[in-house]
Amino acid sequence: MTTRERENATLDFAKPEMRGAVQETFFHWDRTTMRWKEEGLPAEIVDAYLNYWADRRAGMPLYLDTELSECTERFERFFGLDPIKRIFLNLPLSYRRRLRCEDDWQELRREVEADIPRVLSDEIIRTTLERCTEGHARGDYSVRIAIEGFFWIPRTLFGIEEHLYAFYDHPRMMHEINEFVLCAYLDRLDKILDLTPADVVYVLEDLSGVNGPMLSPALFDEFIGAYYAKLVPFLKKKGVRNVFVDTDGNFVKLISNFMDVGVEGFLPMDVNAGVDIVQVRERFPQLKFIGGFNKLCIESGPRAIDREFERLMPVIRQGGYIPGCDHQVTPLTPLDNYLYYVGRLKDAMEECGSAIDTVPSAWYHLHMRNNV
Repeated sequence: MTTRERENATLDFAKPEMRGAVQETFFHWDRTTMRWKEEGLPAEIVDAYLNYWADRRAGMPLYLDTELSECTERFERFFGLDPIKRIFLNLPLSYRRRLRCEDDWQELRREVEADIPRVLSDEIIRTTLERCTEGHARGDYSVRIAIEGFFWIPRTLFGIEEHLYAFYDHPRMMHEINEFVLCAYLDRLDKILDLTPADVVYVLEDLSGVNGPMLSPALFDEFIGAYYAKLVPFLKKKGVRNVFVDTDGNFVKLISNFMDVGVEGFLPMDVNAGVDIVQVRERFPQLKFIGGFNKLCIESGPRAIDREFERLMPVIRQGGYIPGCDHQVTPLTPLDNYLYYVGRLKDAMEECGSAIDTVPSAWYHLHMRNNV
């Protein structure tokens, strides 16, 4: 079974050969990696990652970004995780000035319409993705594409507070923005998915906080869900295996609304905002998850890690779930704790597979060295 087949089987509620997919939800926080470098993580892994972020902060963004994936793959190889090719598609909207009126939007729209053919041209797409296509076709890794969503982009353009008022003060402009975003995705993703049919496309939204969603179900259906209802069928027609949404906070009140427009799963399932995937799975048996493991348990150490796996094992055994951190690992987490977590993660994923895989990896050797 290839790495790609293993991920697909895990998310399809199947019984993967040997074990389920062993993956991490997100790339690691830079402050965490700096700590781990002091504790034994190879400098070349950390430095390449920190250089990537330094370049992004110093220069223009990458609108079709596979460079971050090249950094995270070094972490994955070291820890013995299944590799993921992470592709980030960023429309030239998110780094623009904030909107104040309809004239601002029309001016910005003209600028972005001119920019998209330049920064996301067919040639850029082809040359950027050609390094991914053969390995993906062989099944060496899965492909995960992240795009910014219909809540995320207007919030970036208006500002956080102004965005929430805009649902009432500028409803026409909100629809114009999301219709524009939808058309841009249908056009550019058509080219991208022809070259690299993604195993997971996930939409960045962050539309909820610890007390619940930032908008009502009715507003969601009108301003957000209506555009998912057009995007998701397109993605599925283009061969996307799983359509997920990425939101922090407690979004449980909107799960039914998301599912009604075709969304199949969520990440990172924010435990500390009150999202319990055991309870969510009871209510929505067909829903898929990535994440859901309380990152603060990794910070706390082996006993807390063991208890958290014990809590999650019923969902792990059911399938349709790739366990991972419920966001990035905190800078207070010792490397040795994370190594222990990865080892237990491998043990846990054997329970949703058909046999036992005992191949050691770099994490094992470093863990043993540190505990002699």
